[in-house]
Amino acid sequence: MAKETKAKTSAKPASKAAKVVKKKKLKLTSPKVMVNIRSTYNNTIISICDYEGNVISQSSCGKVGFIGSKKSTAYAATKAGEDAAGKAVTAGAREAEVVIRGIGVGRQAAVKGIRSGGLRITLLTDKTPVPHGGCKPRRAPKK
Repeated sequence: MAKETKAKTSAKPASKAAKVVKKKKLKLTSPKVMVNIRSTYNNTIISICDYEGNVISQSSCGKVGFIGSKKSTAYAATKAGEDAAGKAVTAGAREAEVVIRGIGVGRQAAVKGIRSGGLRITLLTDKTPVPHGGCKPRRAPKK
């Protein structure tokens, strides 16, 4: 008996309609932001966030519209930097600390695009990961 009443009370009619949740646009409290540039041989990814880690804007060479081998050019990185910086400026960003990671053609070009996009760069840091010791060498072939 107890199982039957429990099953009846837990079944609720699904009459509520699903609510559409809109995401609020991020308003900056501080005009200072951090810009992270990840530059590889194939693409350059730029993300702009505040000091709490909330992403304000992001862009990449592929997002701007370049495809294939054109994504790995300096011009594409400049356009991606301008796109990301323009979105951040409309959100209220004024000054930026730039952190560059990786080796690629778009390193300096992305910084140039961020500057031309309207952000004032106060600090420029290179945090490219460098191996210490590297991988273990392959074994010698048998004779």
